[in-house]
Amino acid sequence: LQWLRNPGPQHEKRTLFGDMVCFLFITPLATISGWLCLRGAVDHLHFSSRLEAVGLIALTVALFTIYLFWTLVSFRYHCRLYNEWRRTNQRVILLIPKSANIPSNQQSLLVLQSLKRNSKETIV
Repeated sequence: LQWLRNPGPQHEKRTLFGDMVCFLFITPLATISGWLCLRGAVDHLHFSSRLEAVGLIALTVALFTIYLFWTLVSFRYHCRLYNEWRRTNQRVILLIPKSANIPSNQQSLLVLQSLKRNSKETIV
């Protein structure tokens, strides 16, 4: 979620949103189309020519191959973008534990100053 809130490149976020919308529309369409092709192939095997049945089966295989290829390429692309973002956007603040040498009011002032710097930073 932090990646989506990051004011970085909007192109990557639009691509992710577009791919999610396409996935939500294409998945049911590919499923229904594949099912219809296979039903037609079964009907053609029982009542008509085997050549049309083989053509429908080949069409189903091609449809699902293209769908799986698109899904895997899209998923791999977004995983690569996310891993690159994680590698380049590491913000860590090291909090100093309370010790006897530093008075507690000075230490709390140091912690508050470091927290005010950037609210997106991770506190460790």
